[in-house]
Amino acid sequence: MDSGVLRILHIDDDEALTRLVARALGRRGYEVENINDSAAGLKRIAEGGIDVIILDHYLASGTGMSMLEQLGRIPDAPPVVYVTGSSETPIAVEAMKLGAADYVHKTVDDNFLVQLTRAIEQAVEKARLGRAKERAEQEVRAARDRAELLLAEVNHRVANSLALTASLVRMQASAVTDPIARDALNETQARISAIAQLHRRLYTSDDVRTVELDAYIAILVRELDSSMSAAGRGSATRLDLATFAMPTDRAVAVGMIVTELLTNAYKYAYPGGAGGEIRVKLQPTGESSAILSIEDDGIGWNGKGKPKGTGLGTRIVQAMATNLGSEIVYGDGSSGTRVEIRLNVTPAAAG
Repeated sequence: MDSGVLRILHIDDDEALTRLVARALGRRGYEVENINDSAAGLKRIAEGGIDVIILDHYLASGTGMSMLEQLGRIPDAPPVVYVTGSSETPIAVEAMKLGAADYVHKTVDDNFLVQLTRAIEQAVEKARLGRAKERAEQEVRAARDRAELLLAEVNHRVANSLALTASLVRMQASAVTDPIARDALNETQARISAIAQLHRRLYTSDDVRTVELDAYIAILVRELDSSMSAAGRGSATRLDLATFAMPTDRAVAVGMIVTELLTNAYKYAYPGGAGGEIRVKLQPTGESSAILSIEDDGIGWNGKGKPKGTGLGTRIVQAMATNLGSEIVYGDGSSGTRVEIRLNVTPAAAG
């Protein structure tokens, strides 16, 4: 209704009735066109400019049902008010199934025109609300797509910035001669890299709300393994990771815990650079819970006593465990070191 006038196409071969309907609707300010067969009606609809259709059931060219079927294949076809002199309920039901907006039983009294007018107005309003709903949904989808694109770009930029920061710290470590300071800088670089890797997972993910925990841990371990090997701390790392997902904010804490515990194992499990095996496991303990464990066969530690180094790593691990609502559990230290933490996780979707 670009002009503000409701434009109605009346498809019926009853000339007396079409004149009566045109006069009644014209008095309400509506424009009515009459066509007496379905083929001409479809041609007129294709030209556009029609807001609503009055379609009679019985036409010389057949019933209006076949035309309803054809209208159903036309995108954004005008709404249809189906009219018939038959009082058979199945006709009304079939018309509604084929897409008619409403159904009116044709009679010879004034009540027919009242009902027809009401059905036309309701059909037009329903179509207007449907179009408004579709526009709103399209706008929401477009806004969501823009937000996701923006978020991916932000994560990409954050990841690059963190990677650059980690590189600068690594360069600084290589320029430091004090072994304690160099180790501290290397550990800082590993912590920054853990967060950077999370952001890299996010901007390549279809859903930024969650992270594939097993893939994230595998990347962290691979990077740490490469870094520690370059520093002369060669140990064989073995992964046994079940597939799980986890909310992004909680995955950050898990990444920090893995980084700290694995770094400690590389540094202290096998003194003198002897090397040995370090195992990282993520195994289910229930439908939505898992145990993350890092273990070795080295000199052993049960979590008691003063930790080696500055103890910052131990404090970070405890803080991250608190954020996860869990606790760090140590083995008895009699045969190497085993550290585990229970996690709430989401099983991977099938297929």
